[in-house]
Amino acid sequence: MAKQPAKAPSQRQLRVAEEIRQALSRALERGDIYDPELTRRPVTITGVSLSPDMRNAMVSFTPLGGGEVETSLKALTRQKGHLRNHVAHTVHMKYVPALRFIEDKSFDVADHIGALLRDPHVAQDLAADPSGDPENEED
Repeated sequence: MAKQPAKAPSQRQLRVAEEIRQALSRALERGDIYDPELTRRPVTITGVSLSPDMRNAMVSFTPLGGGEVETSLKALTRQKGHLRNHVAHTVHMKYVPALRFIEDKSFDVADHIGALLRDPHVAQDLAADPSGDPENEED
């Protein structure tokens, strides 16, 4: 049986995901969840995506100022139960989603794209035709 294409998240999923992100961020910022590793290396919760049934949440994070992702991932995984409990008390839902933490690589991708755009060959192509229309190029 072929897989169905993924649907875009609903407005409700997006709203609840943002509430969960804010609840997790506040808990970590205020120190409601104590873990020595998270105290030494604070993390930023960059996003949350929910499954369609809203029973599973993928929480994207990045260590503040860069650093060791594996250490932060282990610390967050250790505190998963406490964080889920905090979400249960903060965000009112019928079911509290299971949390799964993943590294947010979007900053690395943005740096890579920036480096590609600064490449002299690409910069030369971009400067040759600012409109992007090949018909406007002068010979």
